[in-house]
Formats: sequence, structure tokens, C-alpha cells
Amino acid sequence: MVADLRVRCAWDRVQTRETLRPYLIEEVHELDAALAAGDATAIRDEVADLMLHLAWQLVLGLEAKEFTPDEIANDLVAKMRRRHPHLFDLGPPQQWSALKARERKPDRGTLDGLPGTLPDLLMSYRLQERAAGVGFDWPDVEGPVAKVREELAEVEAELASDDATASERLTDEIGDLLFAVVNLARKSNVHPGPALDRANKKFRDRFSGVEKLAATQGIAMESAGLEKLDELWDEVKRRET
Repeated sequence: MVADLRVRCAWDRVQTRETLRPYLIEEVHELDAALAAGDATAIRDEVADLMLHLAWQLVLGLEAKEFTPDEIANDLVAKMRRRHPHLFDLGPPQQWSALKARERKPDRGTLDGLPGTLPDLLMSYRLQERAAGVGFDWPDVEGPVAKVREELAEVEAELASDDATASERLTDEIGDLLFAVVNLARKSNVHPGPALDRANKKFRDRFSGVEKLAATQGIAMESAGLEKLDELWDEVKRRET
């Protein structure tokens, strides 16, 4: 279909990898939103839209004589076989991160190859995951827990400082604290992205509940004060249970 449209449609004919990039990114985000909502109809629609963009990339690669769809499929099958050696009589089971590390070129560093466009939270997770793949990792969650406490203490020290440069250092320390929390999540087998997404949704729902409760009681949010808003927040939480 895409190859046919390239011939017969003026818009499709002039598209390039560069012009299609924004649409591809948008489709991935839309699929992610559908997955988060658990909406089967939306997931079906968005998977189809994403497949269309993957078909675009296959057609463009074929036109440029860079690769064929069969070559892409064969490469993927070979990669999955390498990463599941025990399922294809290729060797004993091994850690996924170690298998991926061996696939990297010898002249590339452990952290090389991560796209700079990754969201910051995911970048932190991937950097730590890569480092862990070569053994740079705590054996359990106790190390990350202690690190979070250490970084929090450093943030508190900066907050108490009167130094004119404290603002820049505070940014650094809060960054270190966030990085440590991501590491704690990873070592706890919790992906920080979905965890934060759940926390965002919980806060959104509860705050909306506070607004509705304030409206029913004739309370103006802007002038109610923190103590009263906290009471409403606690009431919303009690109603959840």
C-alpha cells in the first residue's frame, strides 16, 4: 500500500525520513496513551497507525537500496535467537543485559548508543541498566536506599545554605536525588516511568476530588488556606477506601 501510494499520491511521493519523524513520534505517544488507558479499540487503531509508519521506513529503505523487509525480519529473528540461547540450543540462559553488551561493537563504550532524545527519566534508567550489565551495580536494594538518604541530606543542606551559588548546586543535588530514586526503582524491579505515571494519575484524580468537594461545601480553593485544603485532601483519600 505504501509503495503504491508513493507512485499515485502527490503527498506520499514527497515524504522523506525527516518529514515523517514528527508523525512517527506522535504515533508512538498515542499508542502509549492507549496502552496506559487499557482501551482495546484505541490500542488496535494506534497499533495500525504505528505499523503504517514502520511500513514507510521499510519502503524508504527499499527505495534507497539500503535493506529489504526480509532482511529486517531476518536480522530481528537472529537477534532474538542470540538473546534467548537456551530456547534455541545455542547455549545456557544468560542475563539479557550481558547478551546485549556483547552485541555492541568493541570500540563503543558501555553507555554509547543511547539516543539523546530519550526522556530524562528513561535515560537515567537506561544508563543505570547499561552500567549494571557490566557489573557496576549494588547487589540489593540496601545500597540504593542508603544513596537516596545521602542525596536527600545533601539537598537539605543546600536548602539551608545562604550561599549565592546555592541555587545552581541545589539543581545538581536534586538531580542526584532523582537519579538515586530511579536507581532504587530499578533495583526494586519497578520501572520509574509507569510508576511516576501512576502517581501523576493518582494526584490528578485526588486533586480533582478536592476541587469537587470544595465546590459542594462552598469553599473557594484560592482563599481556603493549606490547612483546610489538607482536610479536604484527607477526606478524598478516606472516600477512596
